[in-house]
Amino acid sequence: MNTRDLQAFVAVVDSGSMVRAATRLHLTQPGLTRRVQNLEAMLGVPLLDRQSKPLKPTSAGREVYALARAVLRSVDDLLAVAAPGSEPTGELRIGVPPFLSELALEAPVDRLRAAFPRLTLRVMAAWSPALLERLTRAEVDAAVVLMPASFEMPDSITSTLLAVHPTLVVASRAFELPRPPRGKEAASLTLEELARYPWVLNQDGCGMRSVLNRALQAAGLRFEVAVEAFGSDLQLSLVARGLGLGVVTPHVLARSPYRDALRPIDVPGFDGRLNVWLVHGALPGRLVRPIELLRDALTELLDDERP
Repeated sequence: MNTRDLQAFVAVVDSGSMVRAATRLHLTQPGLTRRVQNLEAMLGVPLLDRQSKPLKPTSAGREVYALARAVLRSVDDLLAVAAPGSEPTGELRIGVPPFLSELALEAPVDRLRAAFPRLTLRVMAAWSPALLERLTRAEVDAAVVLMPASFEMPDSITSTLLAVHPTLVVASRAFELPRPPRGKEAASLTLEELARYPWVLNQDGCGMRSVLNRALQAAGLRFEVAVEAFGSDLQLSLVARGLGLGVVTPHVLARSPYRDALRPIDVPGFDGRLNVWLVHGALPGRLVRPIELLRDALTELLDDERP
């Protein structure tokens, strides 16, 4: 079996187009087509649904795609063992939560590209629980996840604590809440009082929603979501208009254009801390240095964002 045929098929599935795949591999389109046809002839099954636009794999093609990616990664790992200290090649697949994708990720990506120019970076965004599942299925090489402080990482993965971020409960200044004590900006509500109000939050899977939900459920209290909205700007705009309470990290609140219309709420006994972890499984040799650089770059980024 020719690994170049596998590489061509994987490129077509990734790009959804023969033309884009040929450009990516610096091949002519007929040359790329021949490679895919060679693979189909050897396996005896069609691998692409050529009637679909963009091109999609057949049911057999999906299985071959997953196996082909694993074979190509193994080839990269073998070459790295044969030439220790050589420049990493292949792919590095990184999963990040929306929280991190809203920050300036350019610096970590730029550092990885400058240090390892032959390494292709694939960055995908998803909620932290989904990222952990993708990691266990080897669909990503590493991920950054945002989890409640009480959450224990599985023993089967390697986890590095990058930062601990507090969260704030916020409300519109026009919202009818108990007046804050003299000299203080924040109103003070117990968990029981907090449970009387609706919320504007991300969908299930969001770390901030999870930490709030856990606290209210543990106390046997009501948890009503009035609006599910993606993205901190949209959420805080809705909170500022009085549609419900919100949860936000201090640095996001400080940068929000709605910050002057919002006020924080002090909730005694509520531990809103979120741990930011870099997690990965057993790494092939070619990815050890890139993951170490990623860890250092993310630590610097999150230190800069520390409230």
